Amino acid sequence: MAREDDRGRDGFGGAWSGVCPFPILGRTAKPRERGLTMVIDTGLGLAASADLLQLAGPFIDLWKLAFGTTAFYSERLLRRKIELAREVGVLCYPGGTFLEVAVVQSKGREFVDRAADLGFAALEVSDGTIQMSGHTRRGLIDLALQRGLRVVTEVGKKHPADRVPRSNIREQIGADLRAGAWKVIVEGRESGKGVVIYRADGSIDEEEMEDIAAAVDDPNSLIWEAPLKNQQQDLLLRFGTNVNLGNIHPDDALSLEALRVGLRGDTLRAAILSSAIPSSNHIDDGTAEAGEAAPPR
Repeated sequence: MAREDDRGRDGFGGAWSGVCPFPILGRTAKPRERGLTMVIDTGLGLAASADLLQLAGPFIDLWKLAFGTTAFYSERLLRRKIELAREVGVLCYPGGTFLEVAVVQSKGREFVDRAADLGFAALEVSDGTIQMSGHTRRGLIDLALQRGLRVVTEVGKKHPADRVPRSNIREQIGADLRAGAWKVIVEGRESGKGVVIYRADGSIDEEEMEDIAAAVDDPNSLIWEAPLKNQQQDLLLRFGTNVNLGNIHPDDALSLEALRVGLRGDTLRAAILSSAIPSSNHIDDGTAEAGEAAPPR
């Protein structure tokens, strides 16, 4: 009998173990450095969080408590939520906008210390709304690392009027990685529209995307925020099943995993067209029409 925690192993685990290998193979297992899924939580309660983590925990790597929402948690509730994530190997961290507020108020050090003391596993350093010097940014990364936090940074501005040149984004990615950031998030907001690689209608500006991807030696250093299904699909088709994706709505965690492994129509079609899997228009019952080859086993 398949163990409860062996789900997602190319279709050889979980309730359907061995019946249908995934159309797209090679999905990484946790703990992983590539193929990360970051969920954005704008206000799930403890029961809803526990339910989601029980169902989708093997497929979630990062859990962002969005923007400044953790300011409205009691300490007991917040610590318990962080612990629920930790129990299933998910790194929980507060939204970067909250740290930006602290920086504006000259409380960056205090914020980093409190995040570590509360039990967060990671910290996001961003300047999506404020202006932040390189010195301050590096200092925050260093403070977080000293407190044992995994550091993710974010590049790109949230408001279209504040849009920065592509060259600035490339330079910031390199500087963050050299400063010790684990991953760099490419801003996509919750809407996925009108920011960095996304046009106002949510479609991907491929030239912008390729230019940013070319800025790193290892594409696994990047996490692309992709809240919309068409964005997730396009990034998966471009970079493969183990591209890092973020700002995934909690309700979409399993839907994204299905996209990754070819268990949704769009990526299944791509897998069939690429000859990754055989195509058959009949049930494999061991028989074949006259003149028709039996389907492969």
